[in-house]
Amino acid sequence: MSLPLTETFPLIAAIDLGSNSFHMVLAKADHGEVRILERLGEKVQLAAGLNDERRLSEEAMQRGLDCLSRFAPLVAGLPQGAVRIVATNALREARNRAEFIRRAETLLGHPIDVISGREEARLIYLGVSHTLPTTQGRRLVADIGGGSTEFIVGQLFEPLLRESLQMGCVSYTQRFFQDGKITQSRYAQAYTAARLELMGIENGIRRLGWDEAIGSSGTIRAIGLALKGAKRGSGEVNAEGLVWLKRKLFKLSDIGNIDFEGVKPDRRSIFPAGVAILEAIFDAFEVKQMHHCDGALREGVLYDLLGRHQHEDVRERTLSALMERYHADAEQAARVEAKAVSALSKVAADWGLQDDWYRELLIWAARVHEIGLDIAHYHYHKHGAYLIEHSDLPGFSRQDQQMLALLVRGHRRNIPLDKFTEFSEEESERLVRLCILLRFAILFHHIRGAQDMPSVQLKAGKRSLELIFPEGWLEANPLTKADFEQEAEWLKRVGYELKQR
Repeated sequence: MSLPLTETFPLIAAIDLGSNSFHMVLAKADHGEVRILERLGEKVQLAAGLNDERRLSEEAMQRGLDCLSRFAPLVAGLPQGAVRIVATNALREARNRAEFIRRAETLLGHPIDVISGREEARLIYLGVSHTLPTTQGRRLVADIGGGSTEFIVGQLFEPLLRESLQMGCVSYTQRFFQDGKITQSRYAQAYTAARLELMGIENGIRRLGWDEAIGSSGTIRAIGLALKGAKRGSGEVNAEGLVWLKRKLFKLSDIGNIDFEGVKPDRRSIFPAGVAILEAIFDAFEVKQMHHCDGALREGVLYDLLGRHQHEDVRERTLSALMERYHADAEQAARVEAKAVSALSKVAADWGLQDDWYRELLIWAARVHEIGLDIAHYHYHKHGAYLIEHSDLPGFSRQDQQMLALLVRGHRRNIPLDKFTEFSEEESERLVRLCILLRFAILFHHIRGAQDMPSVQLKAGKRSLELIFPEGWLEANPLTKADFEQEAEWLKRVGYELKQR
């Protein structure tokens, strides 16, 4: 039985590498709740460093690394598993993200997960729902980020709809207000662009319905404070106030003239774009009033981390739903999983697979390796890999999905080494080894059904795997013997020797 999180990790931390700001929270887990000890945040505007070829400039990367160097001392002493770092739209978009991530991971000493827009939405809602008082009604949550805006309709702690759109206050500033001039024409262009983005989700959100609207981003908070300072509210955003704020911006005519109470100097440059996007949201969904919530992505990441350590891992539910949706044979998956885990325990030390992450990854691959059969038997391993890589899988980062897809893609026939090159040489080697263990477990249960199977010893070399069957068993089971002889030929292609006796 696992120890409570308070005993294994007295402190936990979440870092959010946003397109506009980087945020960090340090917390203590206490009886299933999160007690925040420290909050840090800096405007980095990473998205402003993306050029037309979607490459981050060195200057933007350095801004991010300088910020993280100030976060690093707070997480340096925390063990692996106690810190989760997530990256959002700017790094989703950046073609050279691997370079930034490598440098940032070296600085922080913890891995960085690039998450999808819908996964970001799920985590935002988790943060909001744990921060606000519990109500029975449905909430519409909007989070205007630097490069994307997330929308969630949820009830209690469950999101019912999650969407992510390509519009944000930094990217829209670059498009419509880059020289700092605020005109009715430019504002109208930004507003129209936002309304066009919103068209694809308007009907779905209206059809689902909601009782209150919540804003969880710094942009919405700043707009609420600006209206409060003008005595047009108590910190909430209202439709009439937005119209007044828009007209006031037209009169100011330049970003340098913005002096609204509550709007910090480092937010002024992106303020008009934020107002245009929020007005479009109000009009699209006929919002009359929106309250701000301090809980957002980083708090959601903390609660998600807490859930993983308390056996409420959303990833388990996600994979169960995936198996059900694509009619996977649960009994066969369980047999393969048990054999794969057993095999891993015998070779983990020799193959550098002791980390719990590799065990989890192998278990997940065993469970979903056959989902492609629901599409077609021919090349079903390729179909399964495609589904895993391109589906929205709550709880999984993009890297998680890529790794899982690679194991499913390589569980039969040829192992496509060229597809492993996105990861480091060391990590690629470990993924290939996991693939070999999964293939062994599948071949072992090639004949489906409950049956007595022999105990097999495994001995791992640097680039070899030896299988030792009970004396005479292989000769008595010629089909299994032929299976493993064919497998030896496949593994030769990736530089591994499979021996059996």
